[in-house]
Amino acid sequence: MFKKLDKLIIKAFIGPFLATFFIAVFILVVQFFWLYIDDFVGKGIDTFTLIQFIGYVSTTLVPLALPLGILLSSIMTFGNLGESFELVAIKSAGIPLIRFMRPVLIVSMLLGVVAFAFANYVIPVAELKMRTLLYDIRVAKPAFDIKEGVFYKKLDGYTIKVGRKENDSIIHNVVIYEHNYSLQDNIILAEKGTMTISGDQRFLSFNLQNGWRYQEKGSAGTTETEYYRLGFKEYKKVFDLSSFKLTKTADSTFKTYYKMLSLQQLTTVADSLEGVIAKLGQKSRRDIRPMFPLQSVPDSVWKNNKAVAKKVKNFRELIPDSLKRNVYSNAVTKISGAKSSIDFLSYEFVDQQKQLRLHRIEQHRKFTLSFACVVLFLIGAPLGSIIRKGGLGLPLVISVFFFIVFHIVNTTGEKMVREDTMKPGAGMWMSTVVLIPIGIFLTWKAMKDSNLFNAEFYYRTMRRIGLSRWLKRKE
Repeated sequence: MFKKLDKLIIKAFIGPFLATFFIAVFILVVQFFWLYIDDFVGKGIDTFTLIQFIGYVSTTLVPLALPLGILLSSIMTFGNLGESFELVAIKSAGIPLIRFMRPVLIVSMLLGVVAFAFANYVIPVAELKMRTLLYDIRVAKPAFDIKEGVFYKKLDGYTIKVGRKENDSIIHNVVIYEHNYSLQDNIILAEKGTMTISGDQRFLSFNLQNGWRYQEKGSAGTTETEYYRLGFKEYKKVFDLSSFKLTKTADSTFKTYYKMLSLQQLTTVADSLEGVIAKLGQKSRRDIRPMFPLQSVPDSVWKNNKAVAKKVKNFRELIPDSLKRNVYSNAVTKISGAKSSIDFLSYEFVDQQKQLRLHRIEQHRKFTLSFACVVLFLIGAPLGSIIRKGGLGLPLVISVFFFIVFHIVNTTGEKMVREDTMKPGAGMWMSTVVLIPIGIFLTWKAMKDSNLFNAEFYYRTMRRIGLSRWLKRKE
């Protein structure tokens, strides 16, 4: 009987889980493209590249979509069972809530293991491919967006400014600076013209009218320099766009990025960073201490001499007037040198600490998102048995609410770790610590057949304590 029950519950869980999982992946992918929409518009990306990029993005979002899918599908599964009174039949047979939650709990644990394996072995590769392709898309500029009154500097060797545009092709008050990196700039000024791109998108042509070309030739700053001014009624300027096509960057360019590393690689890099930080502390003591040879001598030593202390009220009075200028100058020089060394060491130390925190965050993330599958199931399953509503209505609202709570707490903890206001372990596991008590409380309520979401229960409670009469009098 129990085996049939397990099959029944798992079969009821798998369908909603697959549906909600793919819906969650779709929503997260749409959110990703909403954030990076400016990098894709007007780039002339082919269909295969776009599908490839969507595949990489979907793969990287699997560990985040799994907890959401488990939460929503568990609420729907147990809500459907409660709505069709199957839960009542199971409980009347003497089977406790924990027992018929067990098969889906085991499935959630297995999905958590899959999420960990995915995050450790698959996502680093997908993240590497995605970041590399995103970089290639960002630097590809086959379609130009030269705005009115703004200097456009993305063409190597040129700076272009257009005063006014009509229909994205007719341009007015055109200024073109040609840079040859020899301290000599050639300038083209034109009243108006047209801007066109060749059919193969290899060349950008400016057909200018009524303008001047200013050109300087010869060695800059010498009498051999010649200055030319050429007027024209029509002038054609062609720009080569071959360097702005979508190119393939090697994956090795981003392979050291912390999101592209497995758990073992993250541990190795984090240990080496801790060694670097320890060596920086030793280096600071070794480099800074010799700059202050008298640091072990207290400033109040001269006060111990009572005869001197009666005559001198300030240490500066002990310095002869003829040496004060040199002493102050040497002190300023020594302090400036020490400050420069300290600033350099401090910058390197802060940067290494930041890198260490980022690697520790990624280490914990591989476990927290996997464990979130179990935590959100412990919330979803008892919630479904309490509300006893299936479908995508109330279960969707409740699951989105708890997932938002999980995401906000998780993001807040990660941000606090990044800002070095919390340890990586505490910050990354903060969402789990917050949600586990809620899951335990809801499970306990479900085992007691709680009326937590029963409006009639609250109405009867209010009537029992006399609030309903008070509300009627108010009405």
